[in-house]
Amino acid sequence: MIIFHLMKTLILVRHAKSSWENPDLLDFDRPLNERGKKDVPKMAARFREKHIAPAIIFTSSAKRALKTCNLFSEASGYPETSIHTDSGLYHASDEALLNFVRNLRDDFNEVMIFGHNPGLTAFAESLTSVVLENIPTCGIVAIQFPLNEWKKVSPATGKLLFFDFPKKNKSGEQHT
Repeated sequence: MIIFHLMKTLILVRHAKSSWENPDLLDFDRPLNERGKKDVPKMAARFREKHIAPAIIFTSSAKRALKTCNLFSEASGYPETSIHTDSGLYHASDEALLNFVRNLRDDFNEVMIFGHNPGLTAFAESLTSVVLENIPTCGIVAIQFPLNEWKKVSPATGKLLFFDFPKKNKSGEQHT
């Protein structure tokens, strides 16, 4: 008999800042810009300080999300084998994200998802009942659920563990 933990942790990461240099590129194919490439290792280091190790990582297959995920994983020491792309995460709505999470395997207690706004912000707000207004690029939201099965995740069942982003300083204030 398998016994699952009584807590699940979901980490949502918005892709880093992307480039609009080439207006002919499809949205899906936009790469990271220089600021985005600099923000990822900084945010990975701040995430490591939280001592949360995702068992599995899912990412949108869009170029900017996948690159953010790969750079973040490399900086954090997560193996490439723990990364899985899912085209359904590209601009997924909060409803689609909820369905995705409800179908996760219960032996994964900590799960990280790299995706896009506005779906990520709406999803995080729905799960926690906390008004975040916007998850900035390369922002990280961690939510904990007092549940042992992902299928039980529903609105207002999560507790916000932390919300961090590149322009947030140590005191929690945003600097411009």
